[in-house]
Amino acid sequence: MADASYPDELLYHAEHDWARIDDGVATFGITWFAQDALGEVVFFDPPTVGASVAAGEVYAEVESVKAVSDVVAPLSGEIVEVNTALSDGAEAINEDPYGEGWMVRVKLSDPGEADSLMDRDAYMATL
Repeated sequence: MADASYPDELLYHAEHDWARIDDGVATFGITWFAQDALGEVVFFDPPTVGASVAAGEVYAEVESVKAVSDVVAPLSGEIVEVNTALSDGAEAINEDPYGEGWMVRVKLSDPGEADSLMDRDAYMATL
């Protein structure tokens, strides 16, 4: 399992999701806190490429040895890529939540929504 970390360059959602924005496309995943609370992740049920997601709404599920949990979108847009490697190795969510454990990439429909997300320090204050 990865060591506790919260990278400065990410934006964070109150539901323990993160977003990395690059040129109007955001990569989403769950935070170290979320994967730690879940325990060993054994399955990722992704959305379909082309599906729309809305900020604050469920877009996927992760299953751990403890429970099945919803994954909430931090921002709105269209799914343009799914991390298919997670179907063969969902443990990447635990081992590298901000790298190989990313979940989807989304073409943002309203980049201004990012203003509602938290920076690292604000997110850590909620933990």
